[in-house]
Amino acid sequence: MTETAQQETVEEIDLTAANQVLDKYQDMHGALMPVLQEIQDHYGYIPEETVHLTAERLNVYASQIYGVLTFYAQFHLEPRGKYIVRVCMGTACHVKGAGRIGETLQDRLGIGHAETTDDIKFTAEYVACIGACGMAPVIMVNDATYGSMTVQKMDEVIEKYKAMD
Repeated sequence: MTETAQQETVEEIDLTAANQVLDKYQDMHGALMPVLQEIQDHYGYIPEETVHLTAERLNVYASQIYGVLTFYAQFHLEPRGKYIVRVCMGTACHVKGAGRIGETLQDRLGIGHAETTDDIKFTAEYVACIGACGMAPVIMVNDATYGSMTVQKMDEVIEKYKAMD
C-alpha cells in the first residue's frame, strides 16, 4: 500500500459500530472471535483503534488480540479493496495457465498477492484452490466466479469492475 493510502487509514475511525458490537458481547465469555468478525464485517478490516478498544472492553491484552488476528488468515489489519480478486493457483488451474492470469492481474492493476490498489478498489489474492477445477483456470471477484479464464477474459473482468461505481 502506498503512503497516500496509509495516510487515509490514519484518519480517525468512528468507533460507534465497534462499541455496538462490544455492547452485544460485553458479558459473554470467549466472545473474542465473533467480536473481531463483526468488527471486520463493518470496517472491512480490523483498525488498530478497535483492537485497543476491544482489549479494554473485554479485559484482555491487545497482544492476545493481535495473536488471534495474525494466526487466522480471515482477519486483515489493513484496508482491503472493495473488490477482492482471488486467482486460483491449484493444480488444475496452474496447469491451464493460472500463472498468466496472475501476471495479467498484476500488470493491469499494479498489485501482486495480498496487495491493494491505491484507490482501495481492488485487492489481489492468490489462493490454493477455489474448488471449481472443471472450469480451470478460475478467478473469483468477491462472490462471483469466472472460469476458463484467458488474458482477454481477465481484461474484460477487470474493466467491468473498474467501471462500477
